[in-house]
Amino acid sequence: MRKFDRRYTTARGILELTEKREPDFWNLLKVLDKSKPDRPVLYEFGLGGVVAEELTGRRVEYSPSNPLHYYLWYMEAHKKAGHDYLSLTVPRQILFPRKEHQQKKTISINATGLIHDRKSFDSYPWPVVKEEYYWYYKELDEYMLPGMKSIPRGPAGVLENAIMIMGYENLCYALYDDIRLVEDVIERIGRIILEHFRIVVRFKNVGAIIVNDDCGFNTQTFISAEHMRKYIIPWHKEFVAAAHAAGKPAMLHCCGNVNEIMDDFIDVAGYDGKHSFEDNIVPVEKAYELWGERIAIIGGIDMNFLCVSSPEEVFERASAMLDRTSEKGSYALGTGNSMPDYLQKENYYAMISAALME
Repeated sequence: MRKFDRRYTTARGILELTEKREPDFWNLLKVLDKSKPDRPVLYEFGLGGVVAEELTGRRVEYSPSNPLHYYLWYMEAHKKAGHDYLSLTVPRQILFPRKEHQQKKTISINATGLIHDRKSFDSYPWPVVKEEYYWYYKELDEYMLPGMKSIPRGPAGVLENAIMIMGYENLCYALYDDIRLVEDVIERIGRIILEHFRIVVRFKNVGAIIVNDDCGFNTQTFISAEHMRKYIIPWHKEFVAAAHAAGKPAMLHCCGNVNEIMDDFIDVAGYDGKHSFEDNIVPVEKAYELWGERIAIIGGIDMNFLCVSSPEEVFERASAMLDRTSEKGSYALGTGNSMPDYLQKENYYAMISAALME
């Protein structure tokens, strides 16, 4: 029986719990197989630097010239947070260039577009995927901690990049005024992302992939469900197929209201897990009831709830979610999105302590 204990709302308390917890990626694989793990599983799309620094006792800045040094520190932070995996980002050389914009916390989804016609499409500096960029992935084959695997993400997804490259309004107009341009943009984006995933799944340290493609507002998808099914879902199917061909599961990280196309992500694309949930769209408890028998539900403790609630309230909701899923499994506990630096550390620790107490 779990009971809230304020000692475990501190880094010291969490380290006391994770010191005895050995990573075991097999438990996350069980979740993604829609079965019951041997013990509660934790997952975050990203672990904030403030928490990582506090758990490891030091901070290591990311260096493009030596990302391995950063990831060895980040792997230690993941382990000390009770995770069975290391979250990996992509080589910076394959990120899609976008227009410079004001460096603020939020920006307009029209602000970054560089492609608006055929001429700008032809002159766009498309990234080139080269195996040499993944040298630190190969090095991680030798450095991965026992029981852990890595989970690489993509350089954002097909729709997300199309919006960033074209600008949202321009993309919407082009879907009706210049569909050939949209098709060519999506084709180039999709091929690059697929190349990326086909490379990363070959490394032995990689245990799964997560495709990160934000697809909607709070009320609907960014583009129509029909356009999603025609142009976006087929690429997601390709990414999943690349992972499955290597014997590895694929998760979807997708913000926004995608209720209308959830069946497509599950039945057509074939994802093993869905991450990112919001109470004002579909609370994770309801998502589990709706889809938990067909796809693993990952994370989901709402970010706003985590920010405005007390540590005890967070602990109680996390505990209730673990109890709700204890028989069937198919669930990993975590935030609705990621552990950002603005979230109170006490609330994050309270949430994960519910899993770590078992």
